[in-house]
Amino acid sequence: MKPVGIFGGTFDPIHNGHLITAQAVKEIRDLEKIIFIPANVSPHKIEIVSLSSEHRLKMVQLAIESIPYFDYSDIELKRDSVSYTIETLRNLKKKYDKMELIIGYDNIFDFNTWKDPDEILELVKLIVVRRKTSIEPTKKDKYFHSVIFVDTPTIEISSSEIRQRVNNDQPINFLVPPKVNDYIHKFKLYKERNF
Repeated sequence: MKPVGIFGGTFDPIHNGHLITAQAVKEIRDLEKIIFIPANVSPHKIEIVSLSSEHRLKMVQLAIESIPYFDYSDIELKRDSVSYTIETLRNLKKKYDKMELIIGYDNIFDFNTWKDPDEILELVKLIVVRRKTSIEPTKKDKYFHSVIFVDTPTIEISSSEIRQRVNNDQPINFLVPPKVNDYIHKFKLYKERNF
């Protein structure tokens, strides 16, 4: 059985950059599928107010519904507390024997501050998405040397940029899947908010 990829994030909203990255990692690592897991409250973004979990989950569902090797889980949204990766992985380990956790390049530099980082590495292979523009660090801790780096396409799309564009009545076609675009406009999401 091939490993599954675990791809967590706020996904506020999910965008084409997320999907292109996930597709690249699936192919490079030969994974069975990628599971998108929207965070309830990220421990690194406690001060940031995100859209409701229902809207963020629905947009993930719409974005991946026609892609058979993409899946989603609401495991973190069912918790009322901060979403710690280790707790999610402990739960998923009951179902999946082999897992690979996908994180962005910037996250490896504060991975030592995550809850139980050593146990995370016991449960999964840690896959770090690196861009051609990623800068090599001058200091590398033990975690930096225990991960697998994958080079993926450089896609300069950010969720905060999308939120700002919607708030400014600018189009977001080509930044998000069409069904996500329709959903955002149908429910008038990201209007009259501070970004």
